[in-house]
Amino acid sequence: MRLDPIAIENLISQFLAEDLGRGDVTTDAILTQDVKARGRFLAKQDLTLAGLEVAEMVFQWFDPEIQIQTFYLDGDTVPAGKEIARIVGPAHMLLAGERVALNLLQRMSGIATLTRAFVQAIEGTEAVIADTRKTAPGLRLLDKYAVHVGGGHNHRFGLDDGILIKDNHIALAGGIEPALRRAKKNASHLLKIEVEVSTLDQAREAVSEGADVILLDNMTVDQVRECVALVRELEPPGRQTLIEVSGNMALDTVRAYAEAGANLISVGALTHSVKAADISLKLSP
Repeated sequence: MRLDPIAIENLISQFLAEDLGRGDVTTDAILTQDVKARGRFLAKQDLTLAGLEVAEMVFQWFDPEIQIQTFYLDGDTVPAGKEIARIVGPAHMLLAGERVALNLLQRMSGIATLTRAFVQAIEGTEAVIADTRKTAPGLRLLDKYAVHVGGGHNHRFGLDDGILIKDNHIALAGGIEPALRRAKKNASHLLKIEVEVSTLDQAREAVSEGADVILLDNMTVDQVRECVALVRELEPPGRQTLIEVSGNMALDTVRAYAEAGANLISVGALTHSVKAADISLKLSP
């Protein structure tokens, strides 16, 4: 996954407008425009780095000549205490961009670090870790990029990416069968159809009606194992129905779900409740 620079620039413009308002009155009151500064980005914990290019673009929004000297790249593991990068430029520009750059770098590195931990927890199985749409409004592109950097897979970017029939759709349509049949009739043949189920009977109905993907929601490991066996028994020869598992996945239990037969494990916590990585930017004359 590559970041679209135009999309990122548009986001940065919004973020800086929110933070700067009518200007940095503190810096304007203390420093003259000719003061130069240098800065050091420091990792204060072990982390998986993500967002360094985005942080650089924040400062380049003020002056394209500002460059960051990097010692690590996105996706690298950075030990606590290591210097991630250095920056030199006009002090008022570095101070004006500091908070936005750090907010993004810390959040994205936090997401990548947690994603890497989940990926490592299921290493050696056939399952993959994926994100969800549970992202902060306006940050989905950056959040999902950070998941990718951490070794995870991206689920839908938006509602137009694929058909996912969830519990509310099923309730409003009158059941799995009518929901699936209408989806097949009205949707493009290029779109896969996924159905969320919470019981063995629902899984049986979904696979019998030809769902491409079955989402097992909030099930125990034993229930997942039972559903996987049922799906494999019922699916037509030569067709493999993908099985996704979701619902309060944790690092200490996720491997058991992978070993139960899940192809895809979606983890909302990667983005909806991420803890920002501890990174500082120290400036000096």
